[in-house]
Amino acid sequence: MKSLSPKQQSPPRPRPKPRGPAGGGPSLPPRRPFWLNALTTVLLFLLLISAYSFIVGRSDSVAEVPISELAALIRDGDVQSIVVRGDDLDITEHDGEALTSKKETDASFTETLERYGVSEEDLARVTVSIENESGFMFWLGTLAPFLIPLLFIAFFIWFLTRQVKGAGVQAFTFGQSRARFIDPKDKNQRVTFDDVAGNKEAKEELMEIVDFLKNPKKFLAIGARIPKGVILMGAPGTGKTLMAQAVAGTAGVPFFSISGSEFVEMFVGVGASRVRDTFRLAKKAAPAIIFIDEIDAVGRVRGTGVGGGNDEREQTLNQILVEMDGFEPNEKVIVMAATNRWDVLDPALLRTGRFDRRVRLDLPDRNDREAILEIHARRKPLGEDVNLRVIAERTPGLSGADLQSLMNEGAILAAREDRKKISQYDLIRSIEKVMLGPERKSHILTKKEKEITAYHEAGHALVGSVLPHADPVHKVSVIARGHAGGYTISLPLEERRLRSKKDFLDQIAMTLGGYAAEEMVFGDITTGPSNDLQVASAIARDMVTRYGMSEKIGPIALEGEGGRTMFGHPGVDREEYSDKLAEMIDAEVEGIMREAQKRAKQVLTKHRKALDAIVVELMDKETLEQGEFEEILKAHGIKLKKDEQAKSLS
Repeated sequence: MKSLSPKQQSPPRPRPKPRGPAGGGPSLPPRRPFWLNALTTVLLFLLLISAYSFIVGRSDSVAEVPISELAALIRDGDVQSIVVRGDDLDITEHDGEALTSKKETDASFTETLERYGVSEEDLARVTVSIENESGFMFWLGTLAPFLIPLLFIAFFIWFLTRQVKGAGVQAFTFGQSRARFIDPKDKNQRVTFDDVAGNKEAKEELMEIVDFLKNPKKFLAIGARIPKGVILMGAPGTGKTLMAQAVAGTAGVPFFSISGSEFVEMFVGVGASRVRDTFRLAKKAAPAIIFIDEIDAVGRVRGTGVGGGNDEREQTLNQILVEMDGFEPNEKVIVMAATNRWDVLDPALLRTGRFDRRVRLDLPDRNDREAILEIHARRKPLGEDVNLRVIAERTPGLSGADLQSLMNEGAILAAREDRKKISQYDLIRSIEKVMLGPERKSHILTKKEKEITAYHEAGHALVGSVLPHADPVHKVSVIARGHAGGYTISLPLEERRLRSKKDFLDQIAMTLGGYAAEEMVFGDITTGPSNDLQVASAIARDMVTRYGMSEKIGPIALEGEGGRTMFGHPGVDREEYSDKLAEMIDAEVEGIMREAQKRAKQVLTKHRKALDAIVVELMDKETLEQGEFEEILKAHGIKLKKDEQAKSLS
């Protein structure tokens, strides 16, 4: 059972400030697999056998008779024609039967027949023709039985030698670059800034790179030095790779991309060799862009003691640093990298002269989400009722990749129901599928379990609707999705970047609304609130250890992002604060959770009739949309937040 607000319960986390890419042409064509080469060899062998059988086996299908019998057939008048080919005789009888024979080598054909008693009158009744064999066919027929086996043996030896040679070449190319190459003339793969929505500030920052690649003389003439490296930082799915491709596509330069993990192999030195080969090939194709995705795979802080002096990852990183230092002032190769873990990168990688420009990509706001949806809807037939603005308003916290998946899921839902256009209902359903997972229609609850789930979700929704700083509820359901037995979706009236202490306290109380409802109504607790407790506890601990929102602890940051200690960077490590302070942290977190539970229980007790009314509707309809839910609140005298906000603005 989950209470969603809107994609995840934990608040947006401010990222700590950092302190302090692939082959110059298309890669070598892939080698044909061994089974394909073996099949080719077998087919050629069968073809040679067929040719050999055709050449040497022609006479096997025709009966051969002795010359004495041929003479008797001529005397009896049974022979129609004879074709003389050297010493071979091709005989055709009057009934059409073909025979063959051989004459004597030391005499002519007529002399041979005269010796066997054939008169000139008998021979005159037979049509005799003489055909001289060509030199090629003579020698082919003579040498074929010997040459064909020899040729096959030679071919087999050549094939084995080629396989061994190929293995040797592959061993020598082990350290070559494995980067993927995108030609700027390839319209199918080319991406420009027109294909990327949102992150306007990042685009403006990167347009300088595009301008330099298009017209470097303008910068060099005035003594300006373009950044050697650009690192794209942002949460997963915010479009870092897409933005790098857009820079290359807009500038019209080759784009070489490789993942940081592809540099690292089990053999020491291979990664460094691939780095050298990548930069060498990119310089040949300059102006060009090298893009290293997930650079934290090789760019983590060095000197941690893992792997010792022969650590392959550290040697690869050292080679990247050396290559970037080796750029000439007028070098027209720019290295771009992407990571969502910039806090673990080595300071030497981020210093001026290497990755000296850092571009932050944030999650899209409402307008950006609408623009992203429009881009992904270009090739999809949309119904007349589709309003992408509404979809953008209902998807705060979703990244560009999530929105692409949302549009794709909407198309799949429409196709599954044999419809030619995507409707608004398809996109609404796809939001829940992307955020929570597919409906589990086979997950049938008993009547008692359904009632518990209904009270649990009604508790979330009611507490969130009454507390002033919680987000308004948009949907309540007891239909199982993903790992959740039911869900409550709450969305803010307006998007905000900063969260206050009151916002967090009301959000924790809303998250514990299901727990409080189960305890108050049934006098017992199920396993349903397990995820709620994890989410609420994480928010409470962040308030104490990261945001300085505890009066007893004060304005001190004790933990890194997500509760992780700041390993490898200046800061306070978990082991560096005392056990007494740890006990105070635990006590403060427990106090926040207890107070939130108390507030949730007070709301549910005060509005018990509204709680029961919501449960009755959920048991009947299973899902309540925003309008239906708000009608119940109005009927029980609970003021709506949007009405209060409109009144305050007026």
